[in-house]
Amino acid sequence: MSEETNGATPETPEPASEESSESVIDFLKRQRDELKLQMHLGSQEAKEQWDRLEEKWRELGDWGEPLTSAAKEAAETAGDQAKKVTGAALDLAAREIRSGYEKLRKLLE
Repeated sequence: MSEETNGATPETPEPASEESSESVIDFLKRQRDELKLQMHLGSQEAKEQWDRLEEKWRELGDWGEPLTSAAKEAAETAGDQAKKVTGAALDLAAREIRSGYEKLRKLLE
């Protein structure tokens, strides 16, 4: 079902470049899809957690692609510092969603 071994949650890739930023989004999408499949078995608390995470997922989708593009453009025009700032914003959002997915996964166990 997932990349997990012995109940361990896989690590979110670090967004150090445009490719890894995309892999963070792909990783979160896979986690989201797996959890969505388990939701029909979950509790009301899990469903409420899911609703909160879905809102964060939509927010990430709304600005994740523009932010990734901005990081690439910033690296070309303003250098690595601007790329690090935009990458850090994406990383923060991804970590928040990942943490929520981990909590949700525990609720569903």
